[in-house]
Amino acid sequence: MASAPLLSVEDLRVGFVTEGGRVQAVGGVSFEVQPGEVLAIVGESGSGKSVTAQTIIGLTRSPNSRIEGSVRLGEEELLEAGDEDLRRVRGERIGMVFQDPMTSFNPVYRIGDQIIEAIRAHRDDGGKAEAHQRAVELLDSVGIPNAERRVRDYPHEFSGGMRQRAMIAMALALDPELLIADEPTTALDVTVQAQILALLQRLNRERGLATILITHDLGVVAEVADRVLVMYAGRVVEQGTLDEIFYDPQHPYTWGLLGSLTRMDKPRPERLPQIGGAPPSLLDLPTGCSFRSRCPHEFDRCGEMPGLDARLAEAPQHRDRCWLTPEQKRERRLVDGEIGGEPA
Repeated sequence: MASAPLLSVEDLRVGFVTEGGRVQAVGGVSFEVQPGEVLAIVGESGSGKSVTAQTIIGLTRSPNSRIEGSVRLGEEELLEAGDEDLRRVRGERIGMVFQDPMTSFNPVYRIGDQIIEAIRAHRDDGGKAEAHQRAVELLDSVGIPNAERRVRDYPHEFSGGMRQRAMIAMALALDPELLIADEPTTALDVTVQAQILALLQRLNRERGLATILITHDLGVVAEVADRVLVMYAGRVVEQGTLDEIFYDPQHPYTWGLLGSLTRMDKPRPERLPQIGGAPPSLLDLPTGCSFRSRCPHEFDRCGEMPGLDARLAEAPQHRDRCWLTPEQKRERRLVDGEIGGEPA
């Protein structure tokens, strides 16, 4: 018998009223996260990944936002939770690692003091000395050398990789059930990226920590994810297990993302592969499939919006949003013998 999901998101819709009109940043996203699972949400910038994550913990609430749907953490409905309830959830049950740790930390306070403040804001039963020791232990657990000394450093005294580790330490300070990591390897060199991913894997394994990993880098996804959601123009266009997405992808946008990966085992191309065109404006989404203007396989039926449906008999949990049959997809997704969007 399957265990109950830790997080359940159903038909989440997030819009923002602007001078130019209503921007529909997220348009009907649904997914679940099980305890101990790593769910990756991938897509280009502007696809709605970060807005989805921030809405889960109430960071998109404002007078000009319009939020609909359901976000349940266990038995608690977060979209209906008051500000005080959400403050309890943040950190205590859900930890968040933001994209840029340099701007997420306050530059005029020491790293340790900021972690201590996060701990004492939720748990005032211990003293400052106990919280300080906890901060040292957290920095040590994420691989910061000389944690007893470095806990007194300011953010600018840490390298980019160390700031990211410190941000992960702060997110884990209260032993949350769910960690949301928003582009945790952005702007880091390849070696440091590998270290951060190894750290997330270890934390997931040792703590049974459910993780939502938001990224545009499918190389990152291949390292750590159990399941993958592919988002485009605010909607999920494909979802499945890691193997299904990498070895049997069903949506042309996913093919383009996979085909855009630089291959080190192939001769250097004259031009790097890419997905042609640009994402549509969220102010005025096209009718039918949102990817149709960039898709080399568009046909008449693409003027209708396809549902996110199960189309593979051998993979009933897999979903995609494309009218092509599985046989047509497997034939058309190959470019020079490899999965790709279209020839460069």
